[in-house]
Amino acid sequence: MDLINISIPNAAFTALLGYLVVFLGLVLLMIVVMLQGKLMAPKKKAEQAAPAPAEVKAASAPAKEKAPGTAGELKLYDTDPKDAAMIMAIVADTLGKPLNELRFLSIKEIKEDSDK
Repeated sequence: MDLINISIPNAAFTALLGYLVVFLGLVLLMIVVMLQGKLMAPKKKAEQAAPAPAEVKAASAPAKEKAPGTAGELKLYDTDPKDAAMIMAIVADTLGKPLNELRFLSIKEIKEDSDK
């Protein structure tokens, strides 16, 4: 068989055979992924069905506890929350400290008089 001067029917057959091999490979890969998903699913359902004792204690605790790293409430006066977040990020970056180590009590926009 001459691969340089191949006829159109032979080229079509070779292309079709190549497409078939790739398609079968994708189907086999899909089957493997589906089987892996079915093998992993029972473990997730079993974990969700019976909560751990620590989760039961955490659920009965009052919701007033702050998450680790939070520094309380922030009061905004005439400030958009997006602007406040940007200001806090700039301050944290300028100081070189993580945001959760800083405590912001309030942020207030100071408007300058346009009469001056």
